[in-house]
Amino acid sequence: MPFITAGASLLGGVMQGDAARSAARTSANAQLEAARIAADAAKFRPVGITTRYGTSNFQFDPSGYVSGAGYEVSPELRSYQDRLQALTGGALSDAELARTQYQPLQTGATGLFNLGQQYLAQSPEQVAAQYMQQQQDLLAPSRERSMAQLQNQLFQQGRGGLSVGATGMRPSGAAGLGATTPEMEAYYNAMAQQDAQLAANAQQAGQQNVAFGAGLFGSGSQLMGQYQAGQVSALNPFTTYLGAGSTLEQLGQQPLEMGSALGGRSAQAGANVGRSLLEGGMSAARAQQAGAYDPFATALSGLANNQQFGQGVSNYFQNRNIGGAGGSGIPQYQMDALSRDAFDQTAYAGGIY
Repeated sequence: MPFITAGASLLGGVMQGDAARSAARTSANAQLEAARIAADAAKFRPVGITTRYGTSNFQFDPSGYVSGAGYEVSPELRSYQDRLQALTGGALSDAELARTQYQPLQTGATGLFNLGQQYLAQSPEQVAAQYMQQQQDLLAPSRERSMAQLQNQLFQQGRGGLSVGATGMRPSGAAGLGATTPEMEAYYNAMAQQDAQLAANAQQAGQQNVAFGAGLFGSGSQLMGQYQAGQVSALNPFTTYLGAGSTLEQLGQQPLEMGSALGGRSAQAGANVGRSLLEGGMSAARAQQAGAYDPFATALSGLANNQQFGQGVSNYFQNRNIGGAGGSGIPQYQMDALSRDAFDQTAYAGGIY
């Protein structure tokens, strides 16, 4: 009958689905367990280390994870740190006083800058003219006395009116020399030579004035540099002591760093082990899921698809309905035997026997 073969097929499918779900559930549980083992193997496990300079310590939570870390320096190192700390504080106080101590250098530099500005405020020509005026003012009294003495001498000699040595107009158009006595000519020539020398000196004085003003700026810069360098050098003892304290602290931290490094290596090794465990567990879970098989369900499905079995069942019920095997010409016991043979063949193929 068709409904019997359909029912067998449906029952076999349901049973096979139950087997697949059970295998999937078992596979999922196996994968979770493999992942848990792998995670536990990969945990960071630092190692406590003790050296001459300190000891490391680590705290763990109930789950086995690191919840805190620290270190304790040795008593000897602690004593060094305390002594260096006292020196460091004193050096910092000295550095704070350096600004006041070096303040005169800054004041002197400012004064030199101001003075240099005054010198550079005048051009070389202005300085030269000022120089000439100052020198001539200094020479004027002596020149006047020399002129008076010369005139008195000529008057006493009766040669006051004698005038010789006049020259004509010069090629440039300028007036020539005026006529005078030889003594008066010598006097004016001496004055002209003095003025020529003063003019040369005035030009040189203008140049020196500019160079001197620039030199004042250079000197001021040097003083300012010394002021800043003095403050920086005043910090050197503080930074030296602070660096020494930092070195001592690093010595105390060595156990913590060594323990963390060893823990990192063990975590890496554990991660490799955990990865192998996880991969193995996943492979086993996949194999378990792939091997999900219900032989009885397979047999039922096979019977539903077996044409001989279906034909035998159909004939059986037809003979029953018509009162035996007379309708088909096949005795009833032969029909039952055919049905049993078909069932046995399908069950054997499905793995029940």
